[in-house]
Amino acid sequence: MAQGTTANVEAFLDEDTETWSYVVYDHSGGRAAVIDPVLDFDPKSGSTDTKGAERLVHFVRDNDLTLDWILETHAHADHLSAAPFIRNTLGGKLAIGEHITEVQSIFKRLFNLGAEFVADGRQFDRLIGDGDSIRIGELTATAIFTPGHTPADLSWLIGGALFVGDTLFMPDAGTARCDFPGGDAATLYRSIQRLYSYDDNTPIYVCHDYPPDGRPHQCRTSVGAQKNDNIHIRADVTEADFVALREKRDAGLDMPRLILPSVQVNIRAGDLPPAEDNGVSYLKIPLNQLA
Repeated sequence: MAQGTTANVEAFLDEDTETWSYVVYDHSGGRAAVIDPVLDFDPKSGSTDTKGAERLVHFVRDNDLTLDWILETHAHADHLSAAPFIRNTLGGKLAIGEHITEVQSIFKRLFNLGAEFVADGRQFDRLIGDGDSIRIGELTATAIFTPGHTPADLSWLIGGALFVGDTLFMPDAGTARCDFPGGDAATLYRSIQRLYSYDDNTPIYVCHDYPPDGRPHQCRTSVGAQKNDNIHIRADVTEADFVALREKRDAGLDMPRLILPSVQVNIRAGDLPPAEDNGVSYLKIPLNQLA
């Protein structure tokens, strides 16, 4: 299922959260998109920094690229988005899947957000539906709705390569958890089957890598490698078996270290909560709500 022009991909690892961000572009001097940029955050001090995201900015500028899009695969629960910094520095439009409104509604209730927060996706420049296509210069980027980890996950087929967010990890690390509010293991299974329908040689770029046995972090695999070797969902794994495995694993997992600050920021398209009358932004910690 090639799409004409092949995408050029530059990957950037945030070691603290083990998150991969990407600059995807048609050619030097051409057009680009940034996928899943990370804002540095120190939970001990509550401080933020843009040093990690600045690596993406330098790459875009060094290669004389024009940034058209910042693409979020979902509202991440393990890192804060640097999308506002990228957009303010380089331009481009910020896009996320249209079902972000479901995620916003869930977490608006959890955090008891007031009238200032409207759960209709207006915080983003564009809401993307399943099958929607956008242009990145000579590249076509087509959205694939892949919920399960959250209700709003999107994968992207760009220049013949799949960017799958948290839906799949590297084959020896398995798949995303499904126990966040709105997640569902059976839905994730069906989403992965959509990805497995692509040619076995199709490259897959993951959003996270949690390497076992001390192997170096990796970001690229393929549809065929996932179907043959994924420890949770090879091609011969049934939906019932996957759901049983995923739900058993999820029951024993701790909540991500940064889920509470991350979600509050990311449902706002990466913006911090509005400053209070002293000029300071605050994050909430709901007590006894997430096991």
